[in-house]
Amino acid sequence: MSKLFKSPLHQMASTTPTDFWNDSCALDELNYAIEHGAVGATTNPTIVLEVLKQELPLWRDRIRQIIDDRPTASEVEATWQLIEEMAVRGARLLEPIFERSQGAKGRLSIQTNPIRYRDAESITQQAVRFASLAPNLQVKIPVTRAGVAAIEEATCQGVTVNATVCFSVAQAIAVADAIERGLRRRTKAGHDVASMAPVCTIMVGRVDDWLQVLVKRDDVVCDPSILPWAGVAVFKKAYGLFRQRGYRARLLAAAYRHQLHWSELIGADAVLTMPCAWQKRFNASGIEVVSRIDQPVAAEIVGALQRHFADFRRTYEVDGLTVDEFDRFGPTVRTLRSFIADYSSLLAVVRDLMLPNPDIK
Repeated sequence: MSKLFKSPLHQMASTTPTDFWNDSCALDELNYAIEHGAVGATTNPTIVLEVLKQELPLWRDRIRQIIDDRPTASEVEATWQLIEEMAVRGARLLEPIFERSQGAKGRLSIQTNPIRYRDAESITQQAVRFASLAPNLQVKIPVTRAGVAAIEEATCQGVTVNATVCFSVAQAIAVADAIERGLRRRTKAGHDVASMAPVCTIMVGRVDDWLQVLVKRDDVVCDPSILPWAGVAVFKKAYGLFRQRGYRARLLAAAYRHQLHWSELIGADAVLTMPCAWQKRFNASGIEVVSRIDQPVAAEIVGALQRHFADFRRTYEVDGLTVDEFDRFGPTVRTLRSFIADYSSLLAVVRDLMLPNPDIK
């Protein structure tokens, strides 16, 4: 334990309010993360596809059994059974943490069907189902127009949500307000909310990614050193507002691209969800574990980002986006398209076992 305590991530988890999660449900990676202080895990269609590729020898027979046991099931139904089983398996590893913390920590996030991002009722129904599969499953809902409505309703029905596909301060505030409405409705109905632990993800790396796209698409000439600060600036702005307003949801940083997405957020009463590869890099980095969350991004950097990028202004300002604009915002569209494409690839894996290609021996 003394050796583990010296690792930067274990030190952060042990000495600051900042939690970290493993950004995968792969068992080897999740075990490594827990050993170094992780108290949760996340999945999405991209992550599940990557895990399935890594662990296909472990899952091939199980997929075939699902197909054989459910002779009328479609490839969609078989795929969702697989996704659910992978999530429940990962959640079991976190159950001791969940029990020790009385539900405050130790959860694994499973994402609702990305193709349903426009259908609040469908999202809510699937969220309620997922929450019934294991006591420590948290449900990821996209911050689209329909998703905001689903976040409120699912919260009201007792689902601990993880709002995802979120990039802006405006989206984070909309999520926090929706969660507050759902918690108040649930309390008014006489139900417990003390054991719920909702979070709102800001995909900090995808904020940076979007500005890189705009540099090329719109021929923007700027100091390239300002670009890695965009996601950090958005997170710190939202974090300050969450504290000022007393929201019960915690913020979560995701989509890691570089070390600022870790080092600049240390000390926050928030969650950092990291792929295992980044965890190992940070643990080997020698970066000092000190609180930097209250150190603002330099005004000249924020100012330059605002001057060069209208979409950074939309991302950074509290009223930069309306709820009706969430679905058409560039990072939202790119991320939904990516998740939907990877979901289609997941279906193809199951399809190849359900209907093997006769042209291949």
